[in-house]
Amino acid sequence: MQRLGRFAFSWRRPGALHREVIARVALDFAVRKEFDYVVPEEWADRVEVGRRVKVPFGHREVLGSVVALVTTSPHTNLRPISKVLGRQAAMSESVIGLARWMAEYYCCPFEVALKSVLPEAVRREEPGWRERLQVRVLPVSGPVPELTARQREILSVVEEWRELPLSELLRLAETTAETVRRLEDKGLVQIRSEVSERDPYGAEEILPTQELALNAGQEGALKEVAEAIGKVPAGGGGETAAGGVAAPVFLLHGVTGSGKTEVYLQAIGRALERGLGAIVLVPEIALTPQTVERFKARFHHGPQRTLVAVLHSHLSAGERHDEWHKIRDGRARIAIGARSAVFAPVEPLGLIVVDEEHEPSYKQEEAPRYHARDVAVMRGRREGAVVVLGSATPSMESYYNARRGKYRLLELPVRADEARMPVVRVVDMRTESRKAKGPPVFSHALHEAILQRLERREQVMLFLNRRGYSTSLQCPKCGYVAGCPNCSVALTYHRQRQRLCCHVCGHEEEAPKACPEAACRNPAIRYAGLGTERLEDALAGAFPQARIGRMDSDTLKRKEDYRRVLTAFRVGKIDILVGTQMIAKGLHFPNVTLVGIVHADLGLHLPDFRAGERTFQLLTQVAGRAGRGDVEGEVFVQAFTPYHPAIQFARQHDYVGFYEQEIEFREQLRYPPVARAALLTLRGRNEEKVRWCAEQVGRVVSEGLSDLGDLIVAGPAPAPLLKAETFYRYQVMLRTRTMARLTALWPSCRERFELPDDIRLTLDVDPVDLM
Repeated sequence: MQRLGRFAFSWRRPGALHREVIARVALDFAVRKEFDYVVPEEWADRVEVGRRVKVPFGHREVLGSVVALVTTSPHTNLRPISKVLGRQAAMSESVIGLARWMAEYYCCPFEVALKSVLPEAVRREEPGWRERLQVRVLPVSGPVPELTARQREILSVVEEWRELPLSELLRLAETTAETVRRLEDKGLVQIRSEVSERDPYGAEEILPTQELALNAGQEGALKEVAEAIGKVPAGGGGETAAGGVAAPVFLLHGVTGSGKTEVYLQAIGRALERGLGAIVLVPEIALTPQTVERFKARFHHGPQRTLVAVLHSHLSAGERHDEWHKIRDGRARIAIGARSAVFAPVEPLGLIVVDEEHEPSYKQEEAPRYHARDVAVMRGRREGAVVVLGSATPSMESYYNARRGKYRLLELPVRADEARMPVVRVVDMRTESRKAKGPPVFSHALHEAILQRLERREQVMLFLNRRGYSTSLQCPKCGYVAGCPNCSVALTYHRQRQRLCCHVCGHEEEAPKACPEAACRNPAIRYAGLGTERLEDALAGAFPQARIGRMDSDTLKRKEDYRRVLTAFRVGKIDILVGTQMIAKGLHFPNVTLVGIVHADLGLHLPDFRAGERTFQLLTQVAGRAGRGDVEGEVFVQAFTPYHPAIQFARQHDYVGFYEQEIEFREQLRYPPVARAALLTLRGRNEEKVRWCAEQVGRVVSEGLSDLGDLIVAGPAPAPLLKAETFYRYQVMLRTRTMARLTALWPSCRERFELPDDIRLTLDVDPVDLM
């Protein structure tokens, strides 16, 4: 090979000159730099943008992704790629471009953003396919070999199935592998190793469904979405790829039970008719078997099976590997999953649905700290795909964008099938406490309502957003409170395990029999507060005839537990279901006619400007589980601050009224969505050192970002949860209307200060959790 100027050449055959190709590779670890490698001639026809490769790096070999192919490089003596992985490119150029945008906007290394695009099971060097032995019958030419009676029995099983896994044959025929091998030696069967895909829902029998008749509101919403899908080029592509106008973003605001899912399903059907694929995002807590079944029942049947692939954290690594490859190979046209499914390799992409778009679980808490809803909007813009954001209680940000014309607003103001919204009754627990000489678990009205439902054989759901038995252990004599040694929170008592647990860091210790203080040792310690475990116990005492189930992270340890409890509730084996946020969304049980919300104002008084918004959303969503059948639903909201606007507007199912009042407060204080926010958090184990560093960072940031004329710097101040997982935390909040300019200026600003090695700084753009 010889080099002429900046171009590299090598000889393929005498007289055939070709220009050398150089691959620009992003490694799988953050070095904030991409590296150039020569593409050897043996790999020339396999290396492409998005392909996974193995390359030399120093004295070792590492994995990375090809992000560009070039013919020139500023570097000399380039080393060659060692190995090309996989059967095809793992990422499209569009998704790589999306990762670059994430790196810039969320201020993280490009390698970190790119790594989040691919599941860990797909990034590995060795293929993650599972192989197993298959047995199939072979045609026999000539006389049949002599067989024993046992061999004839085994052969008849194989002939009946034509082909089946060896392990299944051994079970059905109650035989051994050695016996089956003898049939292979006689040329009657073939045993061969084949790839066997893992399907997390393969054992389920799901009956197909047809499109439902739509009401006027649903028809209007579907018409607009379908028209937009009709303008998406059949081969995909949009603003970035084709230079055309980006497809619109719709905000589908529909009351609970208004049939938003049916609109999603029929819109997906329109996309499939045009040869386009779809991505459906749902919050992790709403990714119930019921949700997945609705999509599989509609699109998983018929001669042209349009496979639905599922991607979420409860899958095993092998299941996630196989589901992802179904999408990448084009065998699955619909990807449904939680946050990271926004990167699913659906091509060409025609529609992205973000259900319950207001959910905070769409925000990633580790780098890259992306919001899946916003990434979905950006991906739709880049690939020309239509985006539908759906919610009964949209986030303030999305509704603000719709009001300003950035998104198209679609309204579903009534429930499907003309079902009535549930009647919501707010109970003042201050009055109840005075009557009972202490705060009762159930108000008198809720107690009577539960009795009525049990008599009528209707079902009840009780919601309490706090797990465990009691929220703290206290000594009434000396005032001792059992606290976490790692976090500034009280430990929660779990009676079933007799343990005190921290719900922040996971610390556990044995529950004491007496006050641990050496000078006290009072045996009359008491457990204060209420959790789902205690609520379940109180229900058993008050309603001994009822069958009670509980759903929280303490009772659902295995991935099949969720399905087991919900199935029991659906078929009527559970009368009263108690739960945390797991039961708040995505569930449709027509026989539930009563919902009780215990301690509805738990989250109202947190030091977070979104506390009212989250309380309103949660109450509205939980209330929406009632009355989804023929019988009108009833909701009891127990609160100690019953006249708070979030509770009163939720009682009236009045989202617009709540929005109008809340946006006025946000405008006065320049909080999102009126402005954009970024949160700087400093962590360290020495509180004074963290505080001092936070003060210096706040001062430098104010100076370094002074070009942002509308910048507001709040803090530094201790985080609402000062100590978490042994680290003290201080925060500086930045607010501006031009977040893109702030993130562009941040790298140069960050270079202006150097922190001690034991102090860590993180920047969270558009934070949703200020705790």
